[in-house]
Amino acid sequence: MKLVIHGKNIEITDAIRDYVHQKIEKAANHYQNITNEVDVHLSVARNPRINPKQSAEVTIYANGSVIRAEESSENLYASIDLVADKIARRLRKYKERRQEKKTHAQTTIEGVVQESVVTDLIGDRTPELPEEVVRCKYFAMPPMTVADALEQLQLVGHDFYMFRNVDTGEINVIYERNHGGYGVIQPRNGNNHTNGKNGKTANGYIPMPEKSFQNKV
Repeated sequence: MKLVIHGKNIEITDAIRDYVHQKIEKAANHYQNITNEVDVHLSVARNPRINPKQSAEVTIYANGSVIRAEESSENLYASIDLVADKIARRLRKYKERRQEKKTHAQTTIEGVVQESVVTDLIGDRTPELPEEVVRCKYFAMPPMTVADALEQLQLVGHDFYMFRNVDTGEINVIYERNHGGYGVIQPRNGNNHTNGKNGKTANGYIPMPEKSFQNKV
């Protein structure tokens, strides 16, 4: 298992490196057969207004899936302990779901809301973009079903997850709704994505954006 440690505003000492290896390798020890690479990002906030200040983020690449966890506290070692426990729980859940898929031919998704399409997402507001891009990431985007995308969303622990829809080949976004359940954002351009009977799109799921997304990936 390849484990890479990155630091931001912090020197990765031998003591920190040994502690990360001890905790993260223990958390992933029972899942080495499905774990390809582990990235660990440790950071300390320089802004005194940010509390807690010391963060540990773990990203595990496992057979085409991404499993992520992040924790912060006043102490870096405590943050490492917390994130190791969280990533172990998500790895266990991931393995359990893989086993369930072997015994079920089809997977269903519950809670994806079917509501009227919102055509104007901005209204009279002025779009605001960040002054500078602070982080860029590139990752593979293999086609997947909405159910698979929901599983990925839960594994990475974000508010939203962008994916390529296996049915349409287009980029979709699945997100967690403020009032529970999940929604899917889809492009409306093209003949395959105009409103049909009951207001449904081609694959039956309706986008209903209702909150801002922060790029956490």
